Amino acid sequence: MLSTRVTIGSSVGLHARPARLLAEAAGKQAASVRIGRSEDALVDAASILAVMSLGVGGGEDVVLVVEGEGAEETLRELSELLAQDLDAVVPA
Repeated sequence: MLSTRVTIGSSVGLHARPARLLAEAAGKQAASVRIGRSEDALVDAASILAVMSLGVGGGEDVVLVVEGEGAEETLRELSELLAQDLDAVVPA
């Protein structure tokens, strides 16, 4: 199990669009990905509703926990994603 703290880059936090982008990215991973305000209160990062339920605002820190195959790469990739202003990312 690997974990890190990440500061949310989106100014409005993990609302619908950033939560969707995180959930989609987490859902594509072989590893299990959980996110929360602390390690005691983690939710499934692949669930947009669970991520939105955290109510995390822009500039707040979250804990990202990854377990399983490819955990190191997954942790790096998702940490970088969360640190971006996901409202400024143009959809592909």
